[in-house]
Amino acid sequence: MSQASINPKVWFITGASTGFGRAVTELVLKNGDIAVATLRRPEALAHLSAKYSADRLLVLKLDVKNEDEITSAFAKTREVFGRLDVVYNNAAYGVASEVESAMGREDTIRDMFEVNFWGATHVSQAAVKFFREVNPPGVGGRLLQVSSMAGIDGMPAIGFYNATKFALEGLSEALARELDPAWNIKITIIEPAAFRTDAPANFSYVPALDAYKTTPAAAIRTWMQGVATNADSGDPQKAVQAFYKLANLPEPPLRLPLGKAAVEMVRKKGVTLVADADAYASWSGDLDVAA
Repeated sequence: MSQASINPKVWFITGASTGFGRAVTELVLKNGDIAVATLRRPEALAHLSAKYSADRLLVLKLDVKNEDEITSAFAKTREVFGRLDVVYNNAAYGVASEVESAMGREDTIRDMFEVNFWGATHVSQAAVKFFREVNPPGVGGRLLQVSSMAGIDGMPAIGFYNATKFALEGLSEALARELDPAWNIKITIIEPAAFRTDAPANFSYVPALDAYKTTPAAAIRTWMQGVATNADSGDPQKAVQAFYKLANLPEPPLRLPLGKAAVEMVRKKGVTLVADADAYASWSGDLDVAA
């Protein structure tokens, strides 16, 4: 019998219909834990609902753009299970567009922000409140914020998607520092590289302006459309095993870049930031207000 089946954790998972969200839901259940799987179309998990009993799997309709649905989903979790251990904050989608190509298409971009940033923000707020006020004092919980290596460094053709993930990372850093350590609420920002899920296929594409059709952005567009078969794409089943392990670490990191490309991106970004700071540090040497 697994440790999870002896002391099962309750997981709240957003975006459970596809990609990592679905894979995490399946792994949680396989390992003997309890899943509250939330998604816009609950019928997408009918096969799991038929396989697992109501005390193991609760499937709830949730569009993270709807704050009332977020509130209701957390309330239902409290009603059914009385506690919550892990929130896997995953619901998101992508729009590919050069920054200039998106002129006149702001509604498409704003909707992505509503899901990837504001939806994730409202789930984060509800998670922290639940961990602090519903769980017994000091029990806390784990909030896993699903970002991307696109939240580490800006990439051509997905600048607005980058922006949603950069925003989520900044918010999550601040939130982690706002929490009283006595609450025992741990936050980790997960930054996956490219994995062979169906998520890239769900990207929508704003047509590129002609001027960009021979730029690095064009190459990125082509690469993205082949992520599901690219040789450098990772195994999503191995990735979710890492997420599960992360949720059980006594002292998890604030960030988890996952995949060789993500780790290398962090290293290069760090080197660049330090190099620029050192090269121009003298510019800041005499900026104090004169006495």
